[in-house]
Amino acid sequence: MQPVKPVPEDRAAEPLTEYVQRVNRRIRAFDHRHPLVWDLHLTGFWVLAALIDATSGGWANVAHNPDAPFGLVLVLSVALSVPLLWRRSHPATALLVTLPPALVSAWSGAALQAALLQLLLVHHIALRLPLRNLWWAVTLATVPACVTVVRYGDSAGSWNQQVGSHLVSLGVAVLIGITVRTRRDYTAALEDRARRLETERDQQVRLAAAAERARIAREMHDIIGHNLSVITGLADGGRYAAAKSPDRAAQALDAIGTTSRQALGELRRLLDILRDDDQDGGAGQAPELAPQPALTDLDRLLDGVRQAGLPVRTTIKGEPALPEGRQLTLYRVIQEALTNTLKHAGPDATAHIDLSYEAGGAVTLTVTDTGRTTPLPSPALSGGRGLPGMRERTSLYGGTLEAGPRPAPEQGWRVHLHLPEEPPQ
Repeated sequence: MQPVKPVPEDRAAEPLTEYVQRVNRRIRAFDHRHPLVWDLHLTGFWVLAALIDATSGGWANVAHNPDAPFGLVLVLSVALSVPLLWRRSHPATALLVTLPPALVSAWSGAALQAALLQLLLVHHIALRLPLRNLWWAVTLATVPACVTVVRYGDSAGSWNQQVGSHLVSLGVAVLIGITVRTRRDYTAALEDRARRLETERDQQVRLAAAAERARIAREMHDIIGHNLSVITGLADGGRYAAAKSPDRAAQALDAIGTTSRQALGELRRLLDILRDDDQDGGAGQAPELAPQPALTDLDRLLDGVRQAGLPVRTTIKGEPALPEGRQLTLYRVIQEALTNTLKHAGPDATAHIDLSYEAGGAVTLTVTDTGRTTPLPSPALSGGRGLPGMRERTSLYGGTLEAGPRPAPEQGWRVHLHLPEEPPQ
């Protein structure tokens, strides 16, 4: 037996429901753009049907008074069908306009079939207006049937046959209108929810992009600010040493070259991560990655600062057992504090780092210097990101950071950081 070959997906028959939904959406979209076209077509159809019924004499087959004047029948047919043009924009007004001709049709015995078009108007009242309008709309639409019973009695049929069947027809029209309205409101609610979710998604994307830009700005500031401060200090020291000690000047130049290459390497790694692989046609090499600085890199940082001319002493208590995120925060705060000391403390300044590890991941860091006590420029005025960046990093772990002049009579600046214990997982 030969196996049955599956039908390719592109040749498979389109489901009927999808086809109907697509056609329905197109019709609704056209009707939304050109509502008068559909209104004129539907109203013209029913006006023509009412006129044919009036001129052909078909109305006389069900009339209670076949001898009603032809002119009256013609006028009533037009009066009962033309108001359908406003069935969507003003359904209540259209129903009120058709009430007098419907009463005349019932009282005269013509009993025109065009009077049943009031069911369509009641349907649109249930579909478009507040539901409290249904009680008077159904009452008005029932009045012609009651007039027929009063006027012609049992000759037109029993009262329950006349009024009861008319009420059933009105109930069906109202029920269909409420059902369509419920479905339409439910669809509108789903579309509104989808729009709000899309808006929220876009907002989350923008917030994530802003947070990422802030993180990148902090990293760029830490890398460029610190290394340029070290290079500046080395260049100043080399300039003074060039005349008296060429060997010291050569060492300063070597240190400048080492620091510059280190800064360029860190910047290159950061920019490689941000680069879009699609720009290279997808065939480029993967960016060279490196871990973020940790406390194990602190000695190298201090060596570079000391080479720039800033003596630094360290006091460490306890055993470090911190996760990478907390280590990066401590490293960047120490780096920023020493960078500010290089920039603002002046000559002959010294720095001291007091680092205390506590139980549960808590840690206390104090960085002090003996330089000038001139306050640092306000970040809001100078556009700096140093102090705000340190506070943002500290706040990620619920910590506190204080930065300001040391209390008199001591000279210099003090940065104090405290990270609380890690919450239990």
